[in-house]
Amino acid sequence: MSVIIYHNPRCSKSRETLKLLQDQNINAEIVLYLEKRFSVSELQSLMKKLNIHSAKEMMRIKDALYQELQLNNEHISEQELLEAIGNHPALLERPIVINGDKAKIGRPPEAVLSIL
Repeated sequence: MSVIIYHNPRCSKSRETLKLLQDQNINAEIVLYLEKRFSVSELQSLMKKLNIHSAKEMMRIKDALYQELQLNNEHISEQELLEAIGNHPALLERPIVINGDKAKIGRPPEAVLSIL
């Protein structure tokens, strides 16, 4: 099983999700997503794996950066939202666990168990 976790070690939910994976004897590949530059196509693929229809569903919409960038504008396109995540990976909700063609946001951490 090839499991990937988009992880932020400073986030308690991310740490809890990683521990949950480790407790399940899953040796996940840890991607420090704040250091990663996502392309629009990578983010579109992630949306498909998450089974979501809007980038906002995988964004930290309560984050100050989201407000600063005025991403709450109802006229903003999906392309613009994806580009914003690509330019500012801190906008991506965390943690995200990927297992093959499925992914889940670890909020709560136990949510990721459904794709393992």
